[in-house]
Amino acid sequence: MSDKLDEIIKKHQNVQRDSLLPLLQEIQLELGYLSEESINRIGTSLGLPTSKIYGVATFYDQFRFEPKGRFHIQICHGTACHIEKSARIIAEAERLLKIRQGQTTRDGLFSIEVVNCMGACALSPVIAVNDKYYPGIQARDLKGIIDNCKAKTA
Repeated sequence: MSDKLDEIIKKHQNVQRDSLLPLLQEIQLELGYLSEESINRIGTSLGLPTSKIYGVATFYDQFRFEPKGRFHIQICHGTACHIEKSARIIAEAERLLKIRQGQTTRDGLFSIEVVNCMGACALSPVIAVNDKYYPGIQARDLKGIIDNCKAKTA
């Protein structure tokens, strides 16, 4: 990982705060998230304070600071899904997994991401687990979906 990180950073020498996005995007694409190590290495290599790098990264909700779980649950909270009570689905997922949106379970199995739109408004409310869509989902359906995921690890 260290070599790949160095290679990516080297391609983006002389980057300033206002043009940091492509570097952060490439690192996240490669690693799956922005690790503390990667933020520190960017700061050291480019002579930028880590607070400035975090400032840029936290402004955009595209960036993650924890690795995704083996089962990455995306919950749509766009207009159509919101009207169909996606907030209940979010609350139930957080309750069942004992994590908040944007977090990963300690065992690394599950992560939750709330997205603005999944482009499946006619199927609302909708979630996706590792890009497999579940249309017309209700909060009560989540336990079965999570249990099916767990069964795949046994």
